[in-house]
Amino acid sequence: MAKVIELNKSVTESNDRDAQELREELKEKGLLLINLMSSPGSGKTTLLSRTITDINDEAKIAVLEADIASDVDAVKIESLGAKSIQVHTDGMCHMDAGMTRRGLFGMDLSDVKIAFLENVGNLICPAEFDTGAHKNVMILSVPEGDDKPLKYPLMFSMVDALVITKMDTKGYFTFDLDACIEHVKKLNRNVQIFPVSAKTGEGMDAWEAWLKENLF
Repeated sequence: MAKVIELNKSVTESNDRDAQELREELKEKGLLLINLMSSPGSGKTTLLSRTITDINDEAKIAVLEADIASDVDAVKIESLGAKSIQVHTDGMCHMDAGMTRRGLFGMDLSDVKIAFLENVGNLICPAEFDTGAHKNVMILSVPEGDDKPLKYPLMFSMVDALVITKMDTKGYFTFDLDACIEHVKKLNRNVQIFPVSAKTGEGMDAWEAWLKENLF
């Protein structure tokens, strides 16, 4: 039998320590870090753009854009007046605490109150790695369907909040909001759920109030 060395536990424990240290350091600085996770095309950047437009004047925002390539999202965020930096993950499908630290401290965070990590678009890998965020948030869009919690239970079970985006398209898709909420609550009874439309502004007040309630 070949010799097998189990690395997963040690790697995870090391990242967990790094994540806790980053969380505490950012809290001392008065900086709230939000880890945003979703499938590609769910509306992360659109949600962030509307959030920045609405509250950046009262709570300065920075965005760490994680992607395999390109800087399209970072350029868009900066055009709205928020600080932004792009991180290329070299093909990796997630961010960890060390990568998050390097990205964050590549920006001037002196006046920032909320930093968003726009994680790599994926519903599996990002759920498995602690980034050092104070709050984990998942975005689910109406076109993706109300059965996503049944297919990706880990992601839904570990988040503090779920933002259901593109509510303005609900009439065009088969999406049962009540059923979706029921599925999610069975996995995570403490999760906060915010149905929103960044396009029309529906539900944005509640989402933004939650963010401000969690400021340090």
